Amino acid sequence: MDTLSQQVTETLRTWILHGRLAPGMRVEEVPIAENLKVSRTPVRAALAALAMEGLIDHQPKKGYLVRSFALEDILAAYEVRSVLEGLACRRFAALGVDKPTAALLHECLREGDEILAKGQLLVEDLAPYQQMNVKLHNALMHGAGNQWIVRFGAQAQAVPFASDRIMLWNDHGVILRSHDDHHRIVQAVISGDAARAEQLMREHVYYAGILLRDNYQRLLDERSRDGAAQSPLAVSDLGDFSAA
Repeated sequence: MDTLSQQVTETLRTWILHGRLAPGMRVEEVPIAENLKVSRTPVRAALAALAMEGLIDHQPKKGYLVRSFALEDILAAYEVRSVLEGLACRRFAALGVDKPTAALLHECLREGDEILAKGQLLVEDLAPYQQMNVKLHNALMHGAGNQWIVRFGAQAQAVPFASDRIMLWNDHGVILRSHDDHHRIVQAVISGDAARAEQLMREHVYYAGILLRDNYQRLLDERSRDGAAQSPLAVSDLGDFSAA
């Protein structure tokens, strides 16, 4: 896939993760090409790539539709993420962390500390914190030195709601707890405590799944009480989210 196709793929993936392309919505080549001011060729390649990832489905006479994910599907993706990222931390700790990567990880921790030291979650801090979070998780995944962990981890993260590119940004205590996890994980990896690094990361991702489950169910319950139609949820339905 060429660079332009990759850019279009990333854009469409972000739109899906962020809810701009909602579950069940038709995704057509021509409108997307016109919107992004590109030819249909990179769009066609992008749609094929997203279909391979399972984010969209191809249906006869309907073209591509954004896939709907049941809560069970999302929680299953979190389970896979926890195992893969835990394994990555275990391998990275066993292999040893080089100085540049250690410096990168410590810089991520510092950035998060600086944001959370304000004692409240500001709208303008959402994107910087989210970018830090992705950078830290990616560094730990790549540090394992195993391309399959990275590849399968990326597939699990492509499931809407289950990506570390998305986070609920409305509870300072929850984010603070998550960033405290980051500190413990990084310390375990750098100190070479492989078993502890794995367990900490698995718990970190698992807890994120629990939060998502609770918020997802809360919204469904609210819709039911209000008599609203039970249409598929988009990521944006859950509140203040951001996608990279």
